[in-house]
Amino acid sequence: MSLPDMLSSETSPAPTSLLQYPSFVRLWFTRTATTGAFQMQGVAVGWQLYEMTGSAIDLGIVGFLQFLPLVVLNLVVGHVTDRYDRRAIMRTCQIVKVLMLGLLGLGSAMGWLTREWMFAILLVSSTARAFEIPVMQALLPSIVPVSLLPRAIAASATAQQTAIISGPAIGGLLYLLGPVVVYATCAIICAVAAVLVSFIHLISDKQDKRPITLESVFAGFSFVWNRRVLLGVMSLDLFVVLVGGITALLPIFAKDVLQTGPWGLGLLRSAPAVGALTASLVLARWSIEAKAGKVLFLSVAAFGMSISVFSLSTSLALSLIALIGYGAADAISVVIRHSMVQTRTPTEMLGRVITVNSMFTGSSGSLGEFRAGLMAAWLGVVPAALIGGIGAIAVVFIWMRAFPELPRIDKLTSEEEGKR
Repeated sequence: MSLPDMLSSETSPAPTSLLQYPSFVRLWFTRTATTGAFQMQGVAVGWQLYEMTGSAIDLGIVGFLQFLPLVVLNLVVGHVTDRYDRRAIMRTCQIVKVLMLGLLGLGSAMGWLTREWMFAILLVSSTARAFEIPVMQALLPSIVPVSLLPRAIAASATAQQTAIISGPAIGGLLYLLGPVVVYATCAIICAVAAVLVSFIHLISDKQDKRPITLESVFAGFSFVWNRRVLLGVMSLDLFVVLVGGITALLPIFAKDVLQTGPWGLGLLRSAPAVGALTASLVLARWSIEAKAGKVLFLSVAAFGMSISVFSLSTSLALSLIALIGYGAADAISVVIRHSMVQTRTPTEMLGRVITVNSMFTGSSGSLGEFRAGLMAAWLGVVPAALIGGIGAIAVVFIWMRAFPELPRIDKLTSEEEGKR
């Protein structure tokens, strides 16, 4: 190479398009595949279990089982994510999920799949997802520069939302052929994801090789606790989704309130992703440049309002519109919160901090579903959802007073991001 060419290559700017980073594209497709399979499985499990037992509490238990590994294994997941090859962890998670999906399909085909067997299989599968979720998030700063991270987070969210849109709808249609068809399709998708992740290459790969000590074990919690911005945005999500979770109630709304079938449940589960995908696509192209804190609280308030409208609706069309708004508001909140977390955390600690964040977000979603199932059993499905929407709005006002620095945040990225 000539000297002018060398000088040109050294001074050429880094790519500004996410499509110019092949590993990001591969991660996008990997996330789309594995999230789509999870959503398809959710439709099949929810409908099959409700037909099997007719119990709202059992649907809540499914949410609890998805939350449990996030809490019990939190410290283990964080250390594994920071100390080992994150791509290898993802491959292992996909293999475990393939095996569990095989058991769900086999049990359904042979007739031995009881609620107890289903709960046990879902617990193992949820354990794999407890590792998979933070690893996928922690990989982003290793495959794109920090300057593109907010857009990468938004674009990555489009992968999830694309899967959430297509997954439940496809799952609902495939369920017409029986649950075995759904589980077999999901197993194939997870196997493909396991292969695809092997082709992801890292532009940086910082791993924490220091000896494990009591301080390092709790480093993620300590880091978050000592940074009020991170503590505020994580706890905001925890309590909003805890009181406002309605996903577990969708089978009941579909069957008993809206009087539709599995296809209608698929549409209900897909509707939030339509709104979320739209919002994520916009944010992937145009990042939030100012007043990020105020936008965060406005989006959370809209989230609560959408839940309230959905709870009172007896029309499938209105319910879908409300859930689209619900998804759009949630997507805006997710991009803001994840951008704040990832740009304010050193790469070598990102696994432990994201695991703490995943415990907040995962536990809030799963416990929120458990809360919704219990309240629906006690008060009825409509009051349970309505109370959740009103509660989410109340949390907004409480957190604006408890963390007054959050509404004052202007930029998504930290001023210290360039020092990472």
